[in-house]
Amino acid sequence: MRYRRLGNSDLQVSEISLGSWLTYGVGVEADQARACLDAAFDEGINFIDTANVYGRGAAETFLGEALAGRPRDSYVLATKLYFPMSDTDRGLSRAQVEKQLEASLRRLRTDVIDLYQCHRYDRETPLEETMEALTRTVDSGKVRYLGFSEWPADRIQAALELPNVARFVSSQPQYSLLWREPERDVIPLCAANGIGQIVWSPLGQGVLSGKYHPDRPLPPGTRATSEEMGGFMDRLLQRPVLEAVQRLKPLAAEAGLTLPQLALAWVLREPNVASAIIGASRPSQVVENCGASGVEVDPELFARAEAIIEEALEPA
Repeated sequence: MRYRRLGNSDLQVSEISLGSWLTYGVGVEADQARACLDAAFDEGINFIDTANVYGRGAAETFLGEALAGRPRDSYVLATKLYFPMSDTDRGLSRAQVEKQLEASLRRLRTDVIDLYQCHRYDRETPLEETMEALTRTVDSGKVRYLGFSEWPADRIQAALELPNVARFVSSQPQYSLLWREPERDVIPLCAANGIGQIVWSPLGQGVLSGKYHPDRPLPPGTRATSEEMGGFMDRLLQRPVLEAVQRLKPLAAEAGLTLPQLALAWVLREPNVASAIIGASRPSQVVENCGASGVEVDPELFARAEAIIEEALEPA
């Protein structure tokens, strides 16, 4: 496993990180989730990403229990706030930042969160209020660094221009061969301002693994067939996309990689990406995905992969 510095922080994070969206505490049994976590540490992953809303606290609770026996300085722990935790608890107001941080610390069984992230932008709360509240979490010692997820470029810029507040060090966008939107505005802006990317869904929620074939039923036991985990995949399970993904398999073989490893290596080719977050329901997936760290791939092969996907995603 190789490690990269996260933005302007002193955090060194593994190129592959383990996430818990739709999985731990929700769609994956506890013993299996713990086995995935153990495999992640065995492979050198040191960065664990979660959020308060994942399972309405269930993912944080699972991680708090599962990480309890490990030295706190042996891993980087990230969580988020914004989405509703109850009928009245949501957003990035001063009161919510204080309340949700304390709840996350309690569930995670820790005194400090290494990276506290705004899960989305809150247009109902003044940015100044949010940033001042977040700055107090850093000043208190309960949070080491701040990040955001899926903020538009103009809001990132606005936060950068505020005086006397803590600075963001990370951005968490969706980014993959199937979704390249961050390349337009967010990545250039972040790269120029010491903000690194921690990308989610680098495998297109598993579609870039190649396990979904256009001419076969969805494999049983996969995310696409799960009531808890498959609700966000319709856009990706279209025939042109699935056919294009199958055409990537010879390119992966040419590079000496599996298809998931090729897709992850493509994400990691971007210098501003510090880590790619994987979701795993089996330890073998963790091991395979970690094989993407540090690999060298001919840029011409990546260009061919991009052309195949771009053709499939063009409007009819």
